[in-house]
Amino acid sequence: MNDPTQHPRPTRRTVIGTAGAAALATALGWTPAFRVPAAHAAALPTPPAFPAGIPLYQQAFENWSGEIHIEAAWTCAPATPADIVTIANWAHANGYRVRARGMGHNWSPLMTSDGENVDHTIFLDTTQHLTAVTVNTGTPRTVTVQTGCQMDRLMQILEDDNLGFMSIPFPGGITIGGVLAINAHGSSVPATGETRPSGMTYGSMSNTIRSLTAVVWNGSAYTLKTFQRTDPHIGAFLSHLGRALITEVTLQVGTNQNIRCQSWYSTQVGDVFAPPASAGSNSFSKLVDKYGRVEVLWFPFTTVPWIKMWSVAPSKPLLSKKVTSPYNYTFVNFVSEEQSDFVADIVNGDVIGTSTFTNSQMAVVGSGLIVTGTWDIWGKSKNTWLWVERTTLRIVETGFAVITSRANIQRVVHEFYVKYRATVEAYKAQGKYPMNMPFEIRVNGLDQPAEVDGITGAATPLLSSLRPRPDHPEWNVCVWIDMGTIPGTPESDAFYSEMEAWILANYTGTYAGVRPEWSKAWACAPGGAWTDTTRITGYKNAMNAGQPATSNYDTARTILNSYDPARTFSSTFLDTLLP
Repeated sequence: MNDPTQHPRPTRRTVIGTAGAAALATALGWTPAFRVPAAHAAALPTPPAFPAGIPLYQQAFENWSGEIHIEAAWTCAPATPADIVTIANWAHANGYRVRARGMGHNWSPLMTSDGENVDHTIFLDTTQHLTAVTVNTGTPRTVTVQTGCQMDRLMQILEDDNLGFMSIPFPGGITIGGVLAINAHGSSVPATGETRPSGMTYGSMSNTIRSLTAVVWNGSAYTLKTFQRTDPHIGAFLSHLGRALITEVTLQVGTNQNIRCQSWYSTQVGDVFAPPASAGSNSFSKLVDKYGRVEVLWFPFTTVPWIKMWSVAPSKPLLSKKVTSPYNYTFVNFVSEEQSDFVADIVNGDVIGTSTFTNSQMAVVGSGLIVTGTWDIWGKSKNTWLWVERTTLRIVETGFAVITSRANIQRVVHEFYVKYRATVEAYKAQGKYPMNMPFEIRVNGLDQPAEVDGITGAATPLLSSLRPRPDHPEWNVCVWIDMGTIPGTPESDAFYSEMEAWILANYTGTYAGVRPEWSKAWACAPGGAWTDTTRITGYKNAMNAGQPATSNYDTARTILNSYDPARTFSSTFLDTLLP
């Protein structure tokens, strides 16, 4: 143990601010540390002749995990899409860049990098004004929404009209723009005997797009342009990774579903991730067959995972608890004293209590489900899907998309579990504990254009992690593999690098392929995520693998560059990822 006289324990407030372990309930990821009007600002050079009528101020920025922090950035809150066009043309004339900023719920540096020089960058806060939602009539049903609108608000508006999506990301405090930029997703494939409902997709949210409006260069100026889903150029914008600025989208939706979510917390982890040949009824693949929508969270050094299984249930099952609002797992949506104390230990480099901590966290899950009566809940779709709040303990995660066939799901998760557990134990034998939060496993279908109802020739999202492989039509699912830990945990970068190398080497050939989960950490090296340039190049090649030469990652890069040749909508990292 560390000597407290040599390393004074930080206060809980200091821990939360320093390690990114929690955030204010009013801010998800982005912390408004200060806001200074342009007339009184001194930290940055004042932008020359900024458009009149659009207030400009300096504001701090911090992402979800607190690992990307900008002390001050010129920021404004455009009131209309026309304001964004005005700002873009001003930026182009004055050598500035423009970055759309939503809620900052993103680990990767797609918007900006930690400590990046933003002297000549304008951040656009889309959340203040660009939030309009219009539910449209017609068949299929659609909703038109501006990209600053948050998911939980959109879901409530849809629910009020008896509409919804097949599945959605678990946090609701994220913007539509952020969701669609990185093909965000929930967890859903067809359960045995299930038929896809009209207007819904088993792929990512990006596959629900029917049209979008972007700010683009027309040869002489930036202007607004609307792309329909049949436009071959729209494929680059459907999941653009921050390399474009979208103001509005029209999404397909379906009749809202009543969803039951059952939680298990007593099944042995070895049974869930058993070898395919001996996989029983509680194995991951069998649960996927039965429910279609499954999430497994397993803390290292514990014996049982938290398994969540969602299923369509038009009427309330007898033993289910009806819920009428989201975020029902209250026991995970605050930072406990034990958690803040453990984060303080991590800050001080003391990791010896990791096994005790992870077992206590799983005990909290089990007791919390009992105390709150939420082991079996039922209600409108958003009320069982949304469970990650702004106050949830902040962690960092690596994320990988393993594209494979449904028949190989159990093989994928078994091999990963065996390797992960062996690697964690090997580090433990050296007195190292790089992982202290759960790994997470989910499964989605791919972004199939055929699931865009009523549109023949719908374009494929070119940069989506869920893009189908034409050379492997049998690969019809994506197994998401995410590994979590508290930011700053010693040896975590080395652990992530080692596991990523194994993932890339293991899921290959005719068996499977690997792509990044764009919003998470990847291209890891002992010096940090997104720093291994060889792996970044490898992922570009992986995105191109099996795709037509005229419709691949390089095609998307060319299209995005053609609509923004001055790279006004780019960042230092994107200059490497999408040059």
